[in-house]
Amino acid sequence: MPVTAWEDLVTTALLGTDRRPPAADGSGRAAPVAVLDEAAVATVRRRAGLRPARAAARPQAAPGDPRPALPAAAARRLAMLLSDRPGTGTGGRRGTSPDLMELLPQWLAAANARGFAAPPQTLPALLDAARGRTDLRPAALAFAGPRALWLARFNQDWRFALRAAPGGGASLPGAEDTDGTRRLWQEGLFAERVALLAALRARAPEAARELLAGTWATERAEDRLMFLDSLRAGLAAGDEPFLELALSDRSRNVRTTAAELLSTLPGSALAGRMAVRAAACVAVDRTGGGPVIAVEAPPECDAGMERDGVVARPPAGRGERSWWLGQLVEAAPLATWPVRLGGRTPAQIVALPVADGWQGELHAAWCRAAVRQGDAEWARALLGVPAAPEAGGPGAVSLAERARLLGTLEGAERAGWVAGFIAAHGLSEAFQLLGVCAVPWSAPLGRSVVDALNIARDAGSYPWSFSGVMGLAERCLDPAEAGRLDSLLAVPDEGEDASPGAGGYWAEAFQRLATTLRLRAVMLEELGPVAG
Repeated sequence: MPVTAWEDLVTTALLGTDRRPPAADGSGRAAPVAVLDEAAVATVRRRAGLRPARAAARPQAAPGDPRPALPAAAARRLAMLLSDRPGTGTGGRRGTSPDLMELLPQWLAAANARGFAAPPQTLPALLDAARGRTDLRPAALAFAGPRALWLARFNQDWRFALRAAPGGGASLPGAEDTDGTRRLWQEGLFAERVALLAALRARAPEAARELLAGTWATERAEDRLMFLDSLRAGLAAGDEPFLELALSDRSRNVRTTAAELLSTLPGSALAGRMAVRAAACVAVDRTGGGPVIAVEAPPECDAGMERDGVVARPPAGRGERSWWLGQLVEAAPLATWPVRLGGRTPAQIVALPVADGWQGELHAAWCRAAVRQGDAEWARALLGVPAAPEAGGPGAVSLAERARLLGTLEGAERAGWVAGFIAAHGLSEAFQLLGVCAVPWSAPLGRSVVDALNIARDAGSYPWSFSGVMGLAERCLDPAEAGRLDSLLAVPDEGEDASPGAGGYWAEAFQRLATTLRLRAVMLEELGPVAG
């Protein structure tokens, strides 16, 4: 058989033997058969002519994990949780079985609190679960440990684990390794530099700031913004000179972040400048029948205001002067106002009427200031009592603002406020507020949620409108509350005004809730107590 070049065979096969007949070989075979035979011989020839490749280096062994192994029952439970897949039920009904995948975050949190290591055979499933749910990644990767990072290097689908790990999974220099720290900062990848700065900031804030200052002028704007944000941890008066320099940065986002950080330092020069500007706009007017807060918004946004982080151009639909006023008040120390407004307490200030329709803007800015400065006293004043009319306090103009204000309170006080809110207003607006409460919910909060669900059921309400709260309850109610649900498991009698089929749905939902709570209790028992 004549030797035909591989490229010629490919061309003949593509064009067809009718348009490009192969060279006659004297065998009398049909042209298509001759081409295929030649291709078979050429394939063997090509493969046989390859030289053996050099053996690749064997990968290093996976690192050890010094943490204790899971108890056998807990390991079986983990495998069950990881193997569960969301159902494909119809009509929005989930039945009475617990959603195991929704229990996985709690199981991981409990296992991490006890310091257990992940069984090696579960690492692929853990990485797959974390890949599909970004909210699961921090807890899943912490539990999976160093072996998961080793494994992720062999699978493109798991590379997210390397990006999520500090420094991309690389080890960071120790506290005493100043040369290694300097070298990694100057030569490392961006993720490694961010991780290094965060780690150094946690143990030596001033050293981290000095490291950043040394290369600040040569960093890209987007990198400067990320690096600057790392200074939030351990922010102190010593950071002020560096942040003041950042106020002159050529990037507006960097300037805005620097101004925000400075405004959280009540003694900073920027906070003092903002206090002077804001105080010039707000005063007590006593010319009428009683004290009223009078507001005179700034007439312009000058260069000094812009340098201190005030954004001159308002978003669509906002007036310029109200936009500037809100930013000034938000950045001014809250200690400004008792002095400026006659020695009144925050509660007394918030209770004062505000002239000319400025109350919403002024109170909303105080809300943002209370959250930024972490001031619980101002947060209480702006929240008001949970049973206040219109389901809110005088300054909390939205559920989102109320949720942020609640975040400044201690856990027990926060839960108590939300429990009072639910008792007064029901669950229709409580979902976002429940999301900021610590898990498991305190006993008063848990009782208020169960009681409100029971009231909604007895009222014949659409059960589907409470599915979000019911899902939260499955994850957040204290398992000890399961016994209180026994009286709610029966299908209630449906009144004339009730939604058709609502009674059966409510019974299913309460049965699933009770089953889930008991399963959570068993899960915790399998993991054992938290080490003291």
